[in-house]
This record gives sequence, structure tokens and C-alpha cells, in this order.
Amino acid sequence: MTNLSRRRFLKTGGTAAAAGAAMLGTGLAVAGEQPANLGATTLPYPRTGIAKVGALKVNEPKAFSYPDDDSFCQIIKTGRAVPGGVGPAGDIVAYSTQCTHMGCPLNYDKEARTFKCGCHFSIFDPEMQGQMVDGQATENLPRILLEHDENDDMLYAVAVEGLIYGRQCNVI
Repeated sequence: MTNLSRRRFLKTGGTAAAAGAAMLGTGLAVAGEQPANLGATTLPYPRTGIAKVGALKVNEPKAFSYPDDDSFCQIIKTGRAVPGGVGPAGDIVAYSTQCTHMGCPLNYDKEARTFKCGCHFSIFDPEMQGQMVDGQATENLPRILLEHDENDDMLYAVAVEGLIYGRQCNVI
């Protein structure tokens, strides 16, 4: 019987584990499926239709979920061109409506034209790329990146800039 040291066991076990992982990574793809990008650090965002530009009213937010049903957002037509705005006038923006401080739901204040957190009173400016302007939060709101298709007047959510509160990655 050979006396196997802990160091030798770990070296041998590590080599075997790496070989096994390499073999699993070279598995055959199912016919018609694209193999997963094993080296990717982010997953692709879905392209999701949100609203028609013509259906949006100035300073009237419209709720939607993106990138999944558990992520609440709002889209707003500001009525004037803003940084990061899309659409014919560059005045449409969208954000996650979970406060970046502790994840409380945000409310849009039409008079002040800001998102406000009722829990700890943080305030965010949607006309300045979701910038945090007051309160406990230390991060700007995650911005939902939009595309406008002029052919059908549809706005599509295509990605999220920033991390949605409570997540390690936005696409689950």
C-alpha cells in the first residue's frame, strides 16, 4: 500500500477535475442549436417591444418589465431632448424603478419630474440619465437602453446600463 500525501492527492485530483471539465466543455451541440459561449461573462439581453412612440404622452410614465417579469421599469416621454433619449425628438428614456439604495419601489413625481423613493427619500433625475440627486442612494438608476424602429414606430428595450438592485447580473 502506497502512502499518498495530501499534497499529492490534491495535485492528482485537480488534474483529473480539470480534464473532466475540459471534456464536458467539448460536448456535442444538439442539432440546430448554437453552443453556449462558455467564456462569456454576460448573457445576451432580450429585445423586447415596450410601446409605440405615438402612444406615449409627455410626462406620463408607462410601466413595463425588463429584462424579465421581476424587474419593474418605467418609460417616460419627457417632451424635450435629453441625454440618452431616443425617438424622433430624442426625448424618451426608461429606467428600473427599484431604488439603488435598498430596492424600494420608486414613484414618478410628475410635478418635480423626478423618481422618488418613499422609503429613504432618494431622488433621481430621469432627464439626466437617472442621476441620483438627493438621499441615501449612492448610484444612479439603471437605465434601460432603447431602440426606436421608425418603420413600425415601436420602442424596444435592448439592454440595461447599470446593475438592477439585488442582482449579481441583470439577465438571469
